Amino acid sequence: MAIDVDGKSYETDEEGYLVNISDWVPGVAEVMAKEDDLELTDDHWEILNFLREYYEEYQIAPAVRVLTKAVGKKLGKEKGNSKYLYSLFPYGPGKQACRYAGLPKPTGCI
Repeated sequence: MAIDVDGKSYETDEEGYLVNISDWVPGVAEVMAKEDDLELTDDHWEILNFLREYYEEYQIAPAVRVLTKAVGKKLGKEKGNSKYLYSLFPYGPGKQACRYAGLPKPTGCI
């Protein structure tokens, strides 16, 4: 499977995650969001960029509970809660946001 961004093809696995995370460009997130009928706002990008930084530091995509806690620490309590994260990523902030951010599926996600 693959997605096309600006004339370039990016290989994805059967669940839609990028096969090679170093291939990620912001357009990948835009295309994936469009497929999910979602328009990315600055709030979405704040979480996506946070996830990419988190992955760079820890080499792991955080599960929802860990993500919620880490976001709360860095971005404040009003953003570090499940309700806020699910309002941005209704299909699951762990799975959907990590997929958009070009990261592997978080451990513990079904």
